[in-house]
Amino acid sequence: MLSELMKFLRACFRPSSDRYTRTGSDAGGRQDGLLWYKDLGQHFHGEFSMAVIQANNLLEDQSQVESGTLSTNEFGPYGTFVGVYDGHGGPETSRFINDHLFHHIQRFTSEQQSMSVDVIRKAFQATEDAFMSLVARQWSMKPQIAAVGSCCLVAVICNGTLYIANAGDSRAVMGRVVKATGEVLATQLSTEHNASIESVRQELHSLHPDDPNIVVLKHNVWRVKGIIQVSRSIGDVYLKKAEFNREPLYVKFRLREPFKRPILSSEPSITVHQLQPHDQFVILASDGLWEHLSNQEAVDIVANNPHSGSARRLVKVALQQAAKKREMRYSDLKKIDRGVRRHFHDDITVIVLYFDSNLMSRASTVKFPRVSVRGGGIHLPPNTLAPCTTPTEIGGT
Repeated sequence: MLSELMKFLRACFRPSSDRYTRTGSDAGGRQDGLLWYKDLGQHFHGEFSMAVIQANNLLEDQSQVESGTLSTNEFGPYGTFVGVYDGHGGPETSRFINDHLFHHIQRFTSEQQSMSVDVIRKAFQATEDAFMSLVARQWSMKPQIAAVGSCCLVAVICNGTLYIANAGDSRAVMGRVVKATGEVLATQLSTEHNASIESVRQELHSLHPDDPNIVVLKHNVWRVKGIIQVSRSIGDVYLKKAEFNREPLYVKFRLREPFKRPILSSEPSITVHQLQPHDQFVILASDGLWEHLSNQEAVDIVANNPHSGSARRLVKVALQQAAKKREMRYSDLKKIDRGVRRHFHDDITVIVLYFDSNLMSRASTVKFPRVSVRGGGIHLPPNTLAPCTTPTEIGGT
């Protein structure tokens, strides 16, 4: 019995880099154990850096940088699109967003011949509608897909304007230099939708005045209907359409009483910011980063180091903090494999987007070679189970 337990633990702690390391060009990013990164790339308005660390059995975070034309034709407008999609309950929704949202952005931009808040809002809704259709088609064969969802954080830069759209609890933070002192201060640009925030709980109560249990404090964590922390997302159809909140969905996702109106929303909060010369960069990251770093701490790390590798640097500091909280060494944390790693930290995705003031004035009609990069993870053969897999509650993201 003891020998079997030791084999199990050795499998969990076997250095993952031996199995997953990939080498080669940095053009599309590199894999180092559970870490994927692209240290530096060029977008329409400057440089960018990306990094993803996997903790879940299957990577639930997805991300992308698209720079070039923002419409379906070569005439533009030209700009940059960035997306961070923090999935929960599985990877299906975040992968779906990664495959469809930007194409909807391009389609609506072409129709309106410009970028706007309306274009982004329509693209979110079109992605939500398409995923709901997918759930309806697969429900009879794969009912649990109704309980899969994803937060969705997007940044679009076009004509000197930065649009930030968010549904869920990922976050976008700007680094802005103060001319008088040279200090770089953090400014949060995104609005979060997590039941831990009092204003979110108040919003839910106002939308559902007849439901005293719309938010429940469970295990010292506020959750919508006692199940999930976020109040807005793409997917999570089981909390949006009552016909998917029944057998054969797992009992833990089924509500005792039927609901007449959607409990969760896919409506993004959108902010519009005219970029200024003192705006240095914006950090977009899933909540896994912000669990361990404050806004100003993250901005300080980016501002005080070279552009190259900035996203990877943020991930490393977050992991060091995660190890410290568990009173273990960072080097030991890195040896823990996916699945088991989720007990120590979440999947973390970070994209740092730098603004070059010399390029910001460039007209959106100027052509730019297309850049398309997607954040990576461990690619498994079909039907492969991860070692040491343990179930996790869907309540968080």
